[in-house]
Amino acid sequence: MELRQYVSIIRRRFWLPLGLLAIVLLLSLALRQPVMPQFVASARLLVDVPPLQQVEGMGFDPRLTAPQATEYLVDDFSAFVTGDSVARMVSDRLAAQGIQVPPGILQSSTSSQQIHRVVEIQVTWGDPDQAGAIVRTTVEVLQQEAPAYFGRLGSLQPIVRLFDGPRVAPLPPSLTQRLDLPVRLLLAVLAGVALCFLLDYLDDSVRNKSELEAMGITVLAEVPGRWR
Repeated sequence: MELRQYVSIIRRRFWLPLGLLAIVLLLSLALRQPVMPQFVASARLLVDVPPLQQVEGMGFDPRLTAPQATEYLVDDFSAFVTGDSVARMVSDRLAAQGIQVPPGILQSSTSSQQIHRVVEIQVTWGDPDQAGAIVRTTVEVLQQEAPAYFGRLGSLQPIVRLFDGPRVAPLPPSLTQRLDLPVRLLLAVLAGVALCFLLDYLDDSVRNKSELEAMGITVLAEVPGRWR
């Protein structure tokens, strides 16, 4: 089948893809739920463990091994940030500020990642003021409770310092939200085109000489029609 025949099939029932496109567009706009704005509050913490006191005959420089040891410990500390105990303490402190947030919701809204000795905390929340309060409270809890978490270090208590943030920024719409309507409209058009070809396949009427010649019938004359 030639390309112009494909075009002719679609032109013959062009109202199908256009109609489906209009229906999907109207339904999508009518049933579309308003997207609540989201905000991301973030802060970065630097975790330091003081080096051991250098003793003669130690065999290594504690000033060099301390940063390496800190990196191993921070791997576990990043998991402690989003743990249940931290969430409960943050929830209690927020309640004292008049912000009621269950620990489970805090855990699901908080994430952390670790790069060497730096731990980054991120909180996704619908209210920018509350998002900032949650991050600030989390930082306070971590700074005060870090010694208990690193109790295995004994007298070498870690130092958790805030060096970036907290800062709050609006969260842009996700790729799914941005592409939802265009993908629906594209699928509606493709479904309409597919229906055009399906109806043409099921239609047994003859519209041009090529269809007659395909059946072995010789055409002596042809009167052009409007669909040619």
